[in-house]
Amino acid sequence: MSERKGVAGGIARKNALTPEERSAIARRAAIARHSKGLPKAIAEGVLKIGDVKLPCAVLEDEANTRLFTQEGFLTAIGRAGKAKGGEGASVDGKPAFLRAKNLERFISNELLESTTPLEFVPLKGPGYQGKAFGYRASLLPQVCWVYQDALAAQKLLPSQEHIGIACRNLLKALTNKAIEDLIDEATGFEDLRKKKAILKSIEKHVRADALPWVSMFDLEFYRHIFRLNGWPFNPESTARPGVIGHWTNDIYDRLAPGVRGALHERVRRNERGKPTQKLTQYLTPEEGKPRLKELLEGVKVLMKLSKTWPDFMSKLNEIYPRYDDTLYLPFNDSQASIGTD
Repeated sequence: MSERKGVAGGIARKNALTPEERSAIARRAAIARHSKGLPKAIAEGVLKIGDVKLPCAVLEDEANTRLFTQEGFLTAIGRAGKAKGGEGASVDGKPAFLRAKNLERFISNELLESTTPLEFVPLKGPGYQGKAFGYRASLLPQVCWVYQDALAAQKLLPSQEHIGIACRNLLKALTNKAIEDLIDEATGFEDLRKKKAILKSIEKHVRADALPWVSMFDLEFYRHIFRLNGWPFNPESTARPGVIGHWTNDIYDRLAPGVRGALHERVRRNERGKPTQKLTQYLTPEEGKPRLKELLEGVKVLMKLSKTWPDFMSKLNEIYPRYDDTLYLPFNDSQASIGTD
């Protein structure tokens, strides 16, 4: 009975839709079917080279393929007009921008093999399933060289000369940097790769759950801190100046990217926000703790070789510089004053 009600309800909802709404739903379903299995863009942007604006993207495939949209590619080389989907290859397999007979002597077989348009799903917001066409970024300078060589050999037709000039100007702009690097900057993929590397590093060094506490910052470490600052040291006392919490946090900043922030996120805290666990309890035994132990041994050597705290910090910054990951993994500045063995 309930199943019949559900079917009836679905029919009623369908009948309540306007023709335009039903058409839009059918169109989205068709797009989803046709784009199934295509690589998706994970970063998009516009690369500006002089007055030329080139829409570009990075795909979520194994090679993180960099590409220019088909229309942007054609515009870049001076071809006007809106490109049709996968602007057709002719019978001999050549794309429209390389079909002219007078260009044949300047086109290699390797170039022809790389001119097949790529289908992909662009970034158009959550749930978008449409598809687009593009060309590998590495194809642009190769095509530009075809027109540049033909221009230099005075083999371009009058109707092609504006394309040759556009290609020559692009080649001048591309001489100082690889095209894929430019796309990484334009799309923000450069930052995305760095963020992924930081997250991978965190997974290696930081556990999700806490291990039993074992002290890793030993008396020798604290003895050197007191000596370098000219403070009297009592090995029987655990009372230490609050600034030592800042300095201990600083060691974690030199351990690996993102580790300090991730550790502070995991430790339990009381109602006042004070940690009830040690950061070292969340270090992985495979990577985190061995790396911290190795780092502390090196730090203590630098302490022995130093006469004052500024002298030590100068050596520390040179040998074990901090990892700059604050752009990706910000944390509360109030954490800096917490004791964090």
